[in-house]
Amino acid sequence: MARIPYLDPEDLPEEYRDLVISKLQGKPVNVYAAIGNNPEVLAGTRAFLSSLWESSGLEDRDRELVILLAAAENDCRYEWHQHVGIGGDAGVTKAEMAAIADGDFDSFDVDESDSDSSGSQNAERSGDGDDALLLWYATAVLDHDVDDDLHDEFVEAYDESTAVGVASLASGYTSLAGVLDALDVGLEEGEEFAGWDPR
Repeated sequence: MARIPYLDPEDLPEEYRDLVISKLQGKPVNVYAAIGNNPEVLAGTRAFLSSLWESSGLEDRDRELVILLAAAENDCRYEWHQHVGIGGDAGVTKAEMAAIADGDFDSFDVDESDSDSSGSQNAERSGDGDDALLLWYATAVLDHDVDDDLHDEFVEAYDESTAVGVASLASGYTSLAGVLDALDVGLEEGEEFAGWDPR
């Protein structure tokens, strides 16, 4: 049970009512219905998340890899559950989701033998390896452990704008996870948690 009420759109001033409704699902969702207890913060949150969603510099699938990683790293069931469906629609496989939840990026063309003793993830990529690099970079962002070598490798594979986008995406969804945790936002009525291994 959430610590604050989930507001219906009609509970809000008219200019905020649409913000409780998910653009993807076309109906109110608990995350926005809870944050709607402060309509101005809801408006800012929706604008910020929209900018991350639309302007990170990533294709839909890669965006979802980062969001799923942030959800898993923060043990945020609500965020994870929502993005299992969204990620699946964007092309992330359930096996890949399970690997992200386990912190096991082997299925993303990673050779972990190149990790140094300090724990820095200087993974040598095999195949195209962009998924692995993306996940290592996002993990380092969340761990406050981006070093010059990893940053340079990421920018060479992507660009500076995408580095800003990924760092902001991972950090933004970590921030949202903190809000969900503080308010104890639960899954929508009638839904069961997809599971950290949704296979």
